[in-house]
Amino acid sequence: MNPALSHVRNWIFDLDNTLYPVSANLFAMIDMRIGQYVQNLLNLDPEAAHKVQKGYFHAHGTTLAGLMAEHGTDPHHYLADVHDVDMSVLEVNEALVEALAKLPGRKLVFTNGDAPYASKVLDKLGLGATFEAIHDVHATQYRPKPDPQAYQGLCEAYDLDPHASLFVEDMARNLAPAKAIGMTTVWIDNGSEQAPDMDRSFIDYTVTDLGAWLHSILETSE
Repeated sequence: MNPALSHVRNWIFDLDNTLYPVSANLFAMIDMRIGQYVQNLLNLDPEAAHKVQKGYFHAHGTTLAGLMAEHGTDPHHYLADVHDVDMSVLEVNEALVEALAKLPGRKLVFTNGDAPYASKVLDKLGLGATFEAIHDVHATQYRPKPDPQAYQGLCEAYDLDPHASLFVEDMARNLAPAKAIGMTTVWIDNGSEQAPDMDRSFIDYTVTDLGAWLHSILETSE
């Protein structure tokens, strides 16, 4: 292992646009379904619904969190609806599968989605047996990333020492709370939608290809 990362015992990964590329457009399809859900729920035209959708996303961490807070939306109904997408767009990335298999220590998924959806995605990516657990939005008690309580809950649920943990995310703002509690942070800079805040001071590593980066940090031990 790269000496700079020899302290890492827990490898934590976001799911969407992190373990698969933005170019797969899977989350783009989910984003469209979220917009349609907001239109139907609030009886809005597409433009107005888009403003509500993104406003809740930026203010609450997810559109779902905003809908729950402002309209009492049932999270199970919402998640089943917006995750009803065609997953045939996903492909196995052999380099990533191989690199993840070689990582020493524990491996977990930390997602603002739900576990049933995440499991389907991981299976399509050839990663169904790779991770110890999926810590999803239900497990966070609907306090999604970047709420600091979500990270604290993750560490408590799996007895993780944050100082021995590394977190990989495509949404830069979601790395700030991880860094604040001592995690090593990795930003996947792949063109996915970002929050307006351009602060990147809490990012330890910026990478564009997760599989290639993981192989590069493992090469020193091979």
